[in-house]
Amino acid sequence: MEPEKPFAITLDVGSSRVNHTGAWRSERPVYVDLLPPCNRSCPSGQDIRGWLWHAESGGYENAWRAIMADNPFPAVLGRICYRPCETACNRGRLDESVGINSVERFLGDEAIRRGWTVAPPSRESGRRVLVVGAGPAGLSAAFRLRLLGHAVTVRDAEAEPGGMLRYGVPRYRLPRDVLDAEIRRVLDLGVGFEPHSRVADVRAAKEDGGFDAVFLAVGAHVGRRADLPAGDSARILDAVSLLHGLEEGDRPMLGRRVAVYGGGNTALDTARTARRLGATDAVVVYRRTRDRMPAHDSEVVEAEEEGVLLRWLSTIAHVDRGGVTVERMELDDTGFPQPTGEFEELAADTVVLALGQESDLSLLDGVPGIDRAHGGVQVGRDQETGCPGVFAGGDMAPSEHTATAAIGQGARAARAIDAWFRGTVPAAPPPRRDAEFDVLNTWYYSDAEASVRPRLEAARRTSSFAEVTGGLDRATALYEARRCLSCGSCFQCDNCFGVCPDNAVLKLDPGYEIDLDFCKGCGMCAQECPCGAIEMVPEET
Repeated sequence: MEPEKPFAITLDVGSSRVNHTGAWRSERPVYVDLLPPCNRSCPSGQDIRGWLWHAESGGYENAWRAIMADNPFPAVLGRICYRPCETACNRGRLDESVGINSVERFLGDEAIRRGWTVAPPSRESGRRVLVVGAGPAGLSAAFRLRLLGHAVTVRDAEAEPGGMLRYGVPRYRLPRDVLDAEIRRVLDLGVGFEPHSRVADVRAAKEDGGFDAVFLAVGAHVGRRADLPAGDSARILDAVSLLHGLEEGDRPMLGRRVAVYGGGNTALDTARTARRLGATDAVVVYRRTRDRMPAHDSEVVEAEEEGVLLRWLSTIAHVDRGGVTVERMELDDTGFPQPTGEFEELAADTVVLALGQESDLSLLDGVPGIDRAHGGVQVGRDQETGCPGVFAGGDMAPSEHTATAAIGQGARAARAIDAWFRGTVPAAPPPRRDAEFDVLNTWYYSDAEASVRPRLEAARRTSSFAEVTGGLDRATALYEARRCLSCGSCFQCDNCFGVCPDNAVLKLDPGYEIDLDFCKGCGMCAQECPCGAIEMVPEET
């Protein structure tokens, strides 16, 4: 009896097992679409990897339209967003994070320059929605609701739309021609805007106007006060009123020395504004240390470049004409500042309070089902309140109080209102696993440092309200988009197609498919995929 031969050489020529090596597999490769960290971290819910994919091929208009699916203000957010997407970017563990915000700004500016527009809705639903507040949350909701075919009226107490984008963000960060252009695009869809229209009673406004639903986005325009001991001649202003008045043409006489009390972005905006209004000395007094300061690092850096002084572990104990008494603080074991009893005099012609903002919720008096907490309105996952047909978002709802988060809440509320009209609930996006850094094969990515956006020299900034930070041009925007690693999402690099020893990877248009008759499960395609878009799974039995 002949000895048993190995299985592989007992196969007759022409046998299906000769050419169909798929029977050898214990694992099979599958293409996956993981959630990139930039998408996961974006408060406005943008598909960042998706629009960067268009941008990196030079398809700028397609990229802009992909952004507009979630965010109607790319030129605005490209200037004022604090870039949580870039903080999360996997590329930052290689060299530097992708300049996502820079590319977003370039696309927004390109759209304004080229006059790109959004098509109006193809049908009208017959439903009417009142949006109270023309800030980023309200305008975002109005944009999305209008595209869904609903008639939208936006009422605001101010003369111009924009909310805190206009009346709180200084011009050196957000030029008004940019803001006006992107708001105009929203209104041109047929969104009605009623200025000088403060809503005092939301229930009466809804019923009297014949509206089917209401989205509340009144923002937080009331500056918090502090009970500071002060002399009769002390000059104390609040930051919110100062920035608001400046937008309306009121240039306050602050004097040469200005002290700003607070530690948030508004405090730094106020101090930087004071320098532009002629103050030779602007100091921010904050009772904790820098690492506990709520202001973003970029704001702190630019403020210091412009000559703003920051006094950490300090609190204002008394204000009088020409100066303030500052007490030194120290942090206890819990990180809470405690007084030390050590005082110092600080010269100041004006003290500006920047201790946060609150919402005026008097329009909700008597409205059943709406719960209030911590100076805001409690909302559900889809921005709904306890009152049927009334939704809320932006700074009046518990959330991260940024323009980016407000835009995301407005879009989410619009989808919820549309679903409420149809008697359904908004569909939740399918769950996706995170594309962590360790799924990437970084050997395939060459070193490429991030582009640097031009900035005005610090010495020139304080002489005007000219924009401080410039944007990318077409070449640098293309370069920056191409630095994207496409984490967890196939970008059709052909690596899997090229390395497969069995020619089992079939090219489609777009994408690829595994021919399981020939794939023997060697895993080379998964191992050599740069972006982690292929994984091996146990063979089905």
